[in-house]
Amino acid sequence: MTRLLPRYLWPYRAQLSIVLVLVAVQAISNLYLPSLNADIINNGVSKGDTAYIMRVGTYMLLVTFLLGVCSIVAVYFGSKVAMSFGRDVRGATFRKVMSFSQKETNVFGTPSLITRNTNDVQQIQMVLVMAFNIMIMAPIMMIGGVIMALRQDVPLSGILVVVIPLVVVVIASVALRALPLFRSMQKKTDRINQVMRETLSGIRVIRAFVRTDYEERRFDDANRDLTNTQLRVNRLFAIMIPFLFGIMNLTTVAVVWFGGLRIDSGGMQIGNLSAFLQYIMLILFSVMMAALIFVMVPRAAAAAERIQQVLDTEASVCEPATPAQLAEPRGLVEFSDVEFRYPGAEDAVLCGISFTARPGQTTAIIGGTGSGKSTLVNLIPRFYDVTSGSVRVDGVDVRELGQEELWGLLGVVPQRAFLFGGTVASNLRYGDESADDEALWRALSTAQASEFVREMTDGLESEIDQGGMNVSGGQRQRLAIARAIVKRPKVYIFDDSFSSLDFKTDQLLRAALRRDTADATVIIVAQRVGTIMHADQIVVLDSGNVVGIGTHDELMESCETYREIVFSQLTQEEVA
Repeated sequence: MTRLLPRYLWPYRAQLSIVLVLVAVQAISNLYLPSLNADIINNGVSKGDTAYIMRVGTYMLLVTFLLGVCSIVAVYFGSKVAMSFGRDVRGATFRKVMSFSQKETNVFGTPSLITRNTNDVQQIQMVLVMAFNIMIMAPIMMIGGVIMALRQDVPLSGILVVVIPLVVVVIASVALRALPLFRSMQKKTDRINQVMRETLSGIRVIRAFVRTDYEERRFDDANRDLTNTQLRVNRLFAIMIPFLFGIMNLTTVAVVWFGGLRIDSGGMQIGNLSAFLQYIMLILFSVMMAALIFVMVPRAAAAAERIQQVLDTEASVCEPATPAQLAEPRGLVEFSDVEFRYPGAEDAVLCGISFTARPGQTTAIIGGTGSGKSTLVNLIPRFYDVTSGSVRVDGVDVRELGQEELWGLLGVVPQRAFLFGGTVASNLRYGDESADDEALWRALSTAQASEFVREMTDGLESEIDQGGMNVSGGQRQRLAIARAIVKRPKVYIFDDSFSSLDFKTDQLLRAALRRDTADATVIIVAQRVGTIMHADQIVVLDSGNVVGIGTHDELMESCETYREIVFSQLTQEEVA
């Protein structure tokens, strides 16, 4: 937290200065009032001087009014700074996560990243809102209260030498034991988010396999685990609060007892005892307020540590220092002796991959499950970077291109089609914000999606749920394909994007694509041979190695792996 706060609070130093001044005025006002009260008792009440009582009483009312105004303004500015801090940290964390490659996202995990950017930031905000008022005021009032108590009576102030260290020991003991528990609570909150996300995403699978009871038990286990940790923390503070109140009440009794002895001996006036008692209460109240803050500080510290971990993580896929520029992008994609292995893996997923995908041609990639097809095409947009070798676009290594320029050349349809919450039009314009309705309908027609979109209630303005859950898998895939077409990129990457389509729709879509993407480079990853038989070039992968490159006819003659794939899906007559 010592690293996170200065960086994101520094822009608000002017407002913080105002808060500091106003809180200091409040603290001084609170310290001044008991002295005025003592004067009224010693010089007004004891002597029956009504005019003195009225004059000092009016002055006390003015000080109280000033205290109220300062309190309101300080709370306003303190809350504004805390909320602005939260906004900035959330924005910085979000931008950092957006720069992560798949490697960093997998390291943290999606549920944890969501928790860090929501719950963790909120924990820090809550502490800051209280800190700007209570934590700033508490030390001023505590130190000022000790000084003012000494002014009232030095011998009686000896009680503070016993009380304050005792309170500090109690608070420190609880805080040290609570910090590890708060760290554990954040991890267990991540776990609940993970189980909840999996349950919501896989609700159909859960019901299909009659696993509702199992998922309820799994969530209950995670929920009970978090609850038990929270109970342990709350028990710690449940012990601390009575201890502190007990110390406060015993201190009051001690002050009244020894103060009475001091008055009886003539060493102290009644007004001074009243003021001293108020100062003792102010000191202990300040310590109590600080203790309440310390209830939250350990958890906020753990949250800040988790956020700082995200902000300190350097993305493995980063922007080049001096990005190369493409004068006339054409979309020529070249793989040159590419090797790739996942972080921590012993064996490479891809080895010695070399081929070229040219503009105006369709390059298909086929192979068995786990052969590295999706990994291969994920290297083009730099979802991962190659371990060795190079991937080049128009002769330039993708690692030397600016990421936005590279992504601007590509139209990617992922294996799992994903739609954003909004409308059909807003999803299609994700590829090109300036596209008009005519361009959208043209893309939908190419993707064989115009018919079902016209049948929807509001056409292009029909609502799409988050993830596209209110349309079928085939419709979702066709809308994702249309989104890529709207962009009009130089390179189209279809990562098994036709798997949810029936054979007729698949055939019509591919025919329309050939017309619509005549000048672009088209790369298709497919499982079905029928989808890629007519490609200009087919790359056959087996266990991460290229075992054949050529047309369908050439590979039928020269590549045993390809023949096995073909005959596993088609009969001899269909092949002929």
